[in-house]
Amino acid sequence: MDFIILLTVFVLAIFIGFEIITKVPPTLHTPLMSGSNAISGITIVGALLATHLENTWVGTTLAFFAIVMAMINVVGGYMVTHRMLGMFKKK
Repeated sequence: MDFIILLTVFVLAIFIGFEIITKVPPTLHTPLMSGSNAISGITIVGALLATHLENTWVGTTLAFFAIVMAMINVVGGYMVTHRMLGMFKKK
């Protein structure tokens, strides 16, 4: 694909993600985080496959970067979910 198209899709994804996060009420944050974790799992599997299929250092570096960013999202999502579920425990 053309670089301009890819850049346009990337900028639109950032804008849509920001708008969704700021407009979602707090009661729906946990299901949204669960969905985000599922998407990150797909990203991790795709990056692992890309690492296996691409033997160039650029492909390997991008796949490694994708795995690191997806893992940060997964760990952060589980930490937020754990914290929110802790709010429902009786003290």
